Amino acid sequence: MSADKLQELHVPAGSAASGPYALRVDPEQAGWGYSGLRVLELEPGGSHTLDTGDSEWIVLPLSGGCTVYTQGEFFELQGRESVFGGVSDFAYVPRDAHAQIASGAGGRFALAGAKCERRLPARYGPAPEVPVELRGSGTCSRQVNNFAAADTFECDKLIAVEVLTPGGNWSSYPPHKHDEHRPGAESELEEIYYFEIEQGGVGYHRVSPSRAGGADVLAEVRTGDAVLIPDGWHGPSIAAPGRHMYYLNVMAGPGADREWLIRDHPDHSWIREIWPTQPVDSRLPLYGTGTGPGTEPGAGAGTGPGADVPGTGHGTRPEAEGGHR
Repeated sequence: MSADKLQELHVPAGSAASGPYALRVDPEQAGWGYSGLRVLELEPGGSHTLDTGDSEWIVLPLSGGCTVYTQGEFFELQGRESVFGGVSDFAYVPRDAHAQIASGAGGRFALAGAKCERRLPARYGPAPEVPVELRGSGTCSRQVNNFAAADTFECDKLIAVEVLTPGGNWSSYPPHKHDEHRPGAESELEEIYYFEIEQGGVGYHRVSPSRAGGADVLAEVRTGDAVLIPDGWHGPSIAAPGRHMYYLNVMAGPGADREWLIRDHPDHSWIREIWPTQPVDSRLPLYGTGTGPGTEPGAGAGTGPGADVPGTGHGTRPEAEGGHR
């Protein structure tokens, strides 16, 4: 892929490949200022050097394990068999650094990044400490792994979470947006969705305009696809019956505060009113959870980190309207 701006907001698998990366979306290709995502594929015994430049990065195993050496620190990531197999550990790599990523058995590794200002220490994120949250209920039930949510792991700009949606369910619903700075109510964040679908299935993702000429996407998504969201109401993400859906959300923006505040689409926000009357999907959690808040199978909507806490964007307060993914 050249350094030219991507022409479509739906990025099919392979269309943004570059060298060792099965997917490479830097801010320059996305046409925005902060958020980036790369998916690194390593053969057994393979290694890769990452120069972080003006961005902070999290190395997150999608399949397999790896080692990360940076700033005199050595992190051994146990990883996982697949994104449907468990929560993964991860490593944070600061800006203005070099990192060596190596894998004896090979694997696929997401590099979630954001242009930033502060240079924070390199750190290891243990899998058992990842807060796992169950959101919504009924056919809107989903599981969120808040490994780098705004209130769970310190970064300068980067916010990243994983979402698992059981087959037949809707997530990122009701549709929501975060494309305006409205203090205490909405934060301005660019977002990337990266998808994997169980056993080669398909899913669907919608982005509708929140302003004249804004983002407008209706995409059939498969493993390796990405959707870029510079603005607009995003959701639902729909998992086809019989095939679970995974997506990785990577977000960053210009705000002075690292916060995740969203606004629901007014035509669809009513769905939250029926959640208390329905049980959480019995298939959740899809696998063993971490030890953080919101890990009980019956946790339900808005029980994870930041529930009903102003400024976190994770609660169920109408004014913050978090807990949406």
